[in-house]
Amino acid sequence: MATNIPRKHLPADERRAVTVEAVVKLAAEQNPSEITTAAIATSMKLTQGALFRHFPNKDAIWQAVMEWVADHLLARVERAARDAAGPLAALEAMFMAHIAFVAEHPGVPRMLFGELQRAEDTATKRMVQTMIRRYGERLRTLIEEGQAAGELDPQLDPAAAATLFIGSIQGLVMQALLAGDTRHMRKEAAGAFAIYRRGIARAARRSRT
Repeated sequence: MATNIPRKHLPADERRAVTVEAVVKLAAEQNPSEITTAAIATSMKLTQGALFRHFPNKDAIWQAVMEWVADHLLARVERAARDAAGPLAALEAMFMAHIAFVAEHPGVPRMLFGELQRAEDTATKRMVQTMIRRYGERLRTLIEEGQAAGELDPQLDPAAAATLFIGSIQGLVMQALLAGDTRHMRKEAAGAFAIYRRGIARAARRSRT
């Protein structure tokens, strides 16, 4: 976020946005579970007291971050789908948009995986689960539209195809995180989606891909 206002004097909404930006950046550099409010405040050149004037506790900061992730990721893939020529093209556009989002914000998947691995039920974990459910529902709708349009295999299970779509992205992300480099995901994504497309496309179309 670019601004000429000193960070000590930012309006409340902008302070919250800058805090989210700081957390996402820190998550790309270290284990998200080890990020402290002191580290967040230091990265923003603030005191912890100033930070807590906008967030009552660390959990509230994490909830704000997950809300930002859900809003921005889902909006981005939805825009990609809306601009596509048809359901199959929309699926590919969503796949590539999701990969691009992760490449730009490598701290995000680390935070998502961390939240989902937590044994306890938290508001933040529920937000992540809700985001994944909304994403899956959008994919299933698009897959059903592809079947109705004759682009996708009519025998395809939309729920299973949606799960595989998300799982393919998660696999690419996990490999990138293990390698410590998310820059090559976009190149790998094209090949991964080509395999996925051959599995879901209608037989006549599949033979031409």
